[in-house]
Amino acid sequence: MREAPSPGATDVFATHRELLFSIVYNMLGSVTDTEDVLQETWLSWAGKDPAEIGNPKAYLVRIAVNQALAHQTALRRRRETYVGPWLPEPLVAGPSGTAADGAEEVLRAESVSLALLVVLETLTPLERAVFILHEVFAYSHVEIAGMLGRTPPAVRQLAHRARGHVQARRPRQRVDSHVQREATERFVAAAFGGDLDALMELLAPEVTLWSDGGGKSAAAGPRPVQGRDKVARLLVSRAPGALRGLDIQYREVNGDPSAVIFMADAPFAVMVVDLTPDGAQVRDIYTVSNPDKLAHVSKEPPATRADAAP
Repeated sequence: MREAPSPGATDVFATHRELLFSIVYNMLGSVTDTEDVLQETWLSWAGKDPAEIGNPKAYLVRIAVNQALAHQTALRRRRETYVGPWLPEPLVAGPSGTAADGAEEVLRAESVSLALLVVLETLTPLERAVFILHEVFAYSHVEIAGMLGRTPPAVRQLAHRARGHVQARRPRQRVDSHVQREATERFVAAAFGGDLDALMELLAPEVTLWSDGGGKSAAAGPRPVQGRDKVARLLVSRAPGALRGLDIQYREVNGDPSAVIFMADAPFAVMVVDLTPDGAQVRDIYTVSNPDKLAHVSKEPPATRADAAP
């Protein structure tokens, strides 16, 4: 029979839960799996006496990080049989700007945009863990070595490889939120309105459309579509009647102003546009319509919506 946790253990875990969620979500890109890891972390922690542990925060982070690494094998196996492109599970801000699942810190962190999470998927699990802990949460190489059971020189090498890989594929900068919101609205208007000329002007020549439906959504294609002409014409071909029965809300998704689309009050898709560094054109479009990945998304009532009429 499991011993009941002490009130002190409960309070300490609650204090650091947001940080643990942020780290694990960045490692896994899945809200559901992150919650599973946090539950396992809690079970490992519940029987401890915080007074007997020198640094409870470091202890909890170490448990969570290693539990997340243990989950990576199963996650990658699932993704090998996933239907179509796999995208991270989006974190959508709820009413008044709070995260629907309470992970406000994840939404605020500059480095956890959906676009960057896609790049992090190309790292090894250890490289990703080191990158997140060092670049995002500012843990030293020595601290990370203790968490992962590696030497500091080995961690520094992992960090160097990860940083170079990420920098080569996506410089770590973010477009101003007002520019992002305006570009998103222009893109949605052109795409759903079937305006080919506007799309050709707005899309970068090398734009890629990523659609994650997991084989459960007619809105997603089997593979990414690349090139301005192909992407624009595909979007225009889907435009007739596209808005029928849909409600588009503009919400924060992984910290970026994005479009969240509902049908009959149920989440239909999340659409995130990633802009070129100057904010002038769209270089990537990420659409998540797999209903399993939208289970945490709820519709805002009109009174709380940022895009509601005054």
